[in-house]
Amino acid sequence: MLLAIDCGNTNTVFAIWDGKEFIAHWRIATNHKRTADQYHVWLSTLMKLQDISPEITEVVISSTVPRVVFNLRVLSDRYFGCRPLVVGKSDCKLPVDVRVDAGTAVGPDRLVNTVAGYDLFGGNLIVVDFGTATTFDVVDEDGAYIGGVIAPGVNLSLEALHQAAAALPHVDVSQPEVVIGRNTVDCMQSGVFWGYIGVVREITNRIKAEHGKPMKVISTGGLAPLFAQGDKGLFDEFQDDLTIHGLTVIHRFNKDA
Repeated sequence: MLLAIDCGNTNTVFAIWDGKEFIAHWRIATNHKRTADQYHVWLSTLMKLQDISPEITEVVISSTVPRVVFNLRVLSDRYFGCRPLVVGKSDCKLPVDVRVDAGTAVGPDRLVNTVAGYDLFGGNLIVVDFGTATTFDVVDEDGAYIGGVIAPGVNLSLEALHQAAAALPHVDVSQPEVVIGRNTVDCMQSGVFWGYIGVVREITNRIKAEHGKPMKVISTGGLAPLFAQGDKGLFDEFQDDLTIHGLTVIHRFNKDA
């Protein structure tokens, strides 16, 4: 069994792959202070509650938080008896090229999304990931990662707005019934919701024009379906488990190499 771990700035996803499908998904807040022992107690408890008893023999990790990787390595070694494959390390090969400026470090999550997008949908893609940051990854015709765009994440923008303006409250992200808000909460929700639809539409349109070829726009992340409701043509496809799927593709590629 393969344990795939996607560690983001806010949350970390653990998923168990049996070679054909994912049989379990769990999410935990990302915390670099969490020890390998704590990870194992949490993970083994959830597996027991769901009556899952697979023997994990392999681990693949993608992490945008470098300090978390050490304890995940210890978890893999101590409790599963294997050396994990870590995306971005020299011993982890990618099935696609990375064509960016020399010396540029590309986030592992963006590389994994590129691999997953190409595997599922082919080339000439824009992958929009609604995470702590909202990222746009451009996948060339042959599957190569050729760059992208990084914008502030939706919740990050709301938190910054609340912190910078004491009179503005915390609000949930939701689609307002009308654009013109008649109270503070409605005004904030309208600005964030329609503002981000405008951001996504404008950036993807400019990428398409610059790329010069027809492109599909693939979305992932929890807020993607919400924004798709506001503009039915915003995305061509939505893939909830895009990053986790990409980890299985990278693992298989390295195993077969």
